[in-house]
Amino acid sequence: MADPHYVIVGAGFAGAVLARELVTASSCDVSILEARPHIGGNCHTERDPATQILLHKYGPHIFNTSREDIWNYVNRFAHFRPFVNRVKAYTDKGIFSLPINLHTINQFFGKTLTPSEAQQFIASLADKSIGEPVNFEEQALKFVGRDLYEAFLYGYTKKQWGCEPRELPASILKRLPVRFNYNDSYYDSTFQGIPEEGYTEMVRNILKHDRITVHLNTRFDRASAPQHAHLFYTGPLDAYFAFKFGRLRYRTVTFERTDSRGDFQGCAVMNYPDLRVPYTRIHEHKHFAPWEQHEQTVYFKEFSKETEAADVPYYPKRLSGDLDLLQKYINLAESEKGTSFLGRLGTYRYLNMDQVIGESLDFASRFLRCLKEGAPLPVFSAR
Repeated sequence: MADPHYVIVGAGFAGAVLARELVTASSCDVSILEARPHIGGNCHTERDPATQILLHKYGPHIFNTSREDIWNYVNRFAHFRPFVNRVKAYTDKGIFSLPINLHTINQFFGKTLTPSEAQQFIASLADKSIGEPVNFEEQALKFVGRDLYEAFLYGYTKKQWGCEPRELPASILKRLPVRFNYNDSYYDSTFQGIPEEGYTEMVRNILKHDRITVHLNTRFDRASAPQHAHLFYTGPLDAYFAFKFGRLRYRTVTFERTDSRGDFQGCAVMNYPDLRVPYTRIHEHKHFAPWEQHEQTVYFKEFSKETEAADVPYYPKRLSGDLDLLQKYINLAESEKGTSFLGRLGTYRYLNMDQVIGESLDFASRFLRCLKEGAPLPVFSAR
């Protein structure tokens, strides 16, 4: 009996990790169909021909995770350099560290508070009239008060999501957005870093196997897909069904590039919470590789907008209307035969890189186990 042939749509982390696991743990062949001219999905990196700076073509990506197994996995395919993302915010009152921390609080309010004093001080600013927050704005006001909310969260959130923060669910601001110490690392994760040669080289190494074939510039078409024992789809869930019920909504971003010499802003990422500034942030890419030296610099202003048909989808909005529509597509997906849906787009969820990789690792094991046991094959990597 011939070995099974699997087709995977998408050569980002979800598809690449799944492909590697399938050919490693079973005897099969995998074809990957990728619509873009490169692998790596939105994590794609490439050397800028003019400056040789490694550019994050779809915006900054800093790998961070607290799962040691995922950290060990990615280090099999790339040499990671330590990198701590220290984000700054440009405001009328000055430049501050984010997330809000003890330094931010003392600088913003002109104080010299200790951690315990700062906790008491922030508690005194909180809006005590709010019981259980029902939206983003109430969540922020309940925990940090109006001054910090308006300085750092209101404008940025409105630009990022294209609506008033009170229209967003409280769950977006899941945890207390303030630290009462001087830790200014953007992430709390145990392991943080950036692959020295970029994410695309890392994905290339994941895909380096005799039984994996990648077809670039190849848009998936259900009617003309290659023969396969099973299809794994990591593209937009609604697109798979030709938007039968309408489009799931995303926010996307566009970039405005500037070339210069020297150092433009002194850090990798500077947020601009002020609504009078049309962009959300500026990222200067040579600072994502401080182990390299470059006389020139390249920085990008990032603008957020609603996703249109020709745009690259980034952030699932997942508001109530979107979730109602999502359920219709989930019902359709569960009635499909021989198809599974994975990744950020395939499950319509906001996922970090480590979550995508972890879900693909877990899904591959589950799929092969079900196949061996003759059990129903999983439809989604997670929901």
